[in-house]
Amino acid sequence: KRKSMVCKTALKAGVSFAAINYRYRYRSFSDFNNPERAALQDILRDCGRAIQFLRYQAKEWNIDKTRIGAYGGSAGAGASIFLAFHDDLAVPNSEDPILRESSRLTVAGMMNGQFTYDLTKWAKVLGPEIEDIHSDFEFYYFYGLKTVEELNSEKGKKIRADIDMISHITKDDPPVFIFCSNEDNPTENKGDANHHPKHAMAIKKKCDEVGVEAKMLLPKVSGETEILHKEELLKFFFKHLKVLIGK
Repeated sequence: KRKSMVCKTALKAGVSFAAINYRYRYRSFSDFNNPERAALQDILRDCGRAIQFLRYQAKEWNIDKTRIGAYGGSAGAGASIFLAFHDDLAVPNSEDPILRESSRLTVAGMMNGQFTYDLTKWAKVLGPEIEDIHSDFEFYYFYGLKTVEELNSEKGKKIRADIDMISHITKDDPPVFIFCSNEDNPTENKGDANHHPKHAMAIKKKCDEVGVEAKMLLPKVSGETEILHKEELLKFFFKHLKVLIGK
């Protein structure tokens, strides 16, 4: 496949680039309630395992374990900031050598992502209209649960807290690049809800409060429509990965 500009620029600068995949929660709306699909918290750990696998292969693939970043759009953005803010997923005494590796990042990028995957909290940030937009979604299916009662049980609360990315932000977390391409308009559909700039604003606000470096670009909110966000993403990543250009 044709390489993206970010990938080509990274490779030219001597930075290894990996694209990962993960299990899907659902492939179509008709498949949404399929209980055999992976739960959201397990999907995020698929992404964590990808980082751990890269570290496991570091010697063979000539990767610096101490300089690893991740970014993505939408679900990839959520996964990236989950890994940025969550405690290390490493299990030092695991029989699986991959799981002994760290999942922590040096830098992360959030492009049109979400501030939390505790979906019950979205209305507080996006507004009460989100409840009508998502009224046909049974939130508990996202987490591999079967009833509303399970969602609100101690088990459900523990799952939701685990993937509530914004609540995990602490001062020792890596810097984040935050971008959203949408306008700050009322949410009218699921696309608006999933990719609203208020997600980005919420993460930036919390980062500022706790002292995590966060650069945010919202061109359709600020009016700076000429911002080249991919170039800015690369600058931010190269700075924190300590990439020396043209050495």
